[in-house]
Amino acid sequence: MAVKIRLRRMGAKKAPFYRIVVADSRSPRDGRFVEEIGYYNPITEPATIKVDEEKAAEWLKNGAQPTEIVKKLFVRAGLNK
Repeated sequence: MAVKIRLRRMGAKKAPFYRIVVADSRSPRDGRFVEEIGYYNPITEPATIKVDEEKAAEWLKNGAQPTEIVKKLFVRAGLNK
């Protein structure tokens, strides 16, 4: 099972809110996921990013691949992974 760390879109139309989740790469964007490890709110000024660093590090150590956007969010949040 290929596992990815990616964004899951939540919120209303034109007011996105994202949860950072660990999911099987074959599942749809807003579908089934294994674990929620944080959230990202681009609407606030500045954008709000909260990530459970311990869970993220554990998943990365176990081979989960973050998407490009999640990599950038990890850098902005201070997780230099």
